[in-house]
Amino acid sequence: MTQFETQQVAAWVGQTAVDIDGDKIGTVEAVYEDDDGSGPEWFAVSTGWFGGHVSFVPVQGATSDGGQLRLPYSKELIKDAPHAEADGHLSPEEETRLYRHYGMEWTSGSAPTTTDMPDTDMRETSARTSTGDDAMTRSEEELEVGTQSRETGRVRLRKWVETEQVNVTVPVRREVARVVTEPITGGNVDKAMSGPEISEAEHDVVLSAEEVVVDKTVVPKERVRLEKDVVEEERQVVDEVRKERIAVEGEGDETVRGS
Repeated sequence: MTQFETQQVAAWVGQTAVDIDGDKIGTVEAVYEDDDGSGPEWFAVSTGWFGGHVSFVPVQGATSDGGQLRLPYSKELIKDAPHAEADGHLSPEEETRLYRHYGMEWTSGSAPTTTDMPDTDMRETSARTSTGDDAMTRSEEELEVGTQSRETGRVRLRKWVETEQVNVTVPVRREVARVVTEPITGGNVDKAMSGPEISEAEHDVVLSAEEVVVDKTVVPKERVRLEKDVVEEERQVVDEVRKERIAVEGEGDETVRGS
């Protein structure tokens, strides 16, 4: 590989590693490079709870995909890789077992060493020392929790026509004929004697009645519309974060912890 390619691969340290199907494997902790200068050869990927296990994966075939490192192997194959100490150097025996596990042939005659790791996101890297510095950096993972809007359903306002029977009682009036007989008195004797003494006659009375007339009119009753309300609720987010711890090891009483 060229020097540019070496720097590019080294820049992948700290990225999330996923397998050939896109399933998360762990975090790229280091890149191991051959002593003969042939370039980066192995990724050291932390797997398991809290990154307690390191699996070695060949650099060959890996690609950077949207901030993730996609490896051309399955998660099971990577996690079942032969154990090797992540001490910055792979022995020829360790590398031979790894090549055999991944179905590759090792043609180099020297053992690889790790490349210099660039500064990466402090939430994803492990504690390390730097050349010429007697201090050790302690890092922690922090949760970054946010929200995003997604469609959860649709509400439609639909209008249809139903027919129902209405029973209404309506009062109606009608005229009926009623025969009234009154005696001859001084008040009506003149009318009674105004005609012939004996004769035939007919008298018609027109009778009327009310009929029910039904008509329909459309009357607006109410307006209906859809509005959206925002309901706020709380949800708990539970996840695991890793924290680095630094302990002082040594003998004697000369070690004093400063502020």
